[in-house]
Amino acid sequence: MSRNTLMVKESKRERLEARLTTEQKEHIELAARIKGISVSDFVVLNADDAAVRAIREQEVLTLTEQARETFANALLNPPFPGRRLLAAARRYSERRKI
Repeated sequence: MSRNTLMVKESKRERLEARLTTEQKEHIELAARIKGISVSDFVVLNADDAAVRAIREQEVLTLTEQARETFANALLNPPFPGRRLLAAARRYSERRKI
């Protein structure tokens, strides 16, 4: 059973309202009829799918091949710390002793 089928069968307790243009409402109603589900289920399932995609896009970083190589190289072969970083580390170490 798919995630979307389970969602339709779960007990629904929350409500969400939206204002639509006539054209948007007609599109949604037609799409729901084509899918053979209610307008409400069509809207909820598609909104939830879009929400999951948006969250995933925010949480997953996709790198080009060159960026992946640069990142991996920086992890495997980190540059030596510069003068300013060494000075900051020294100050931090001294303040921790206080």
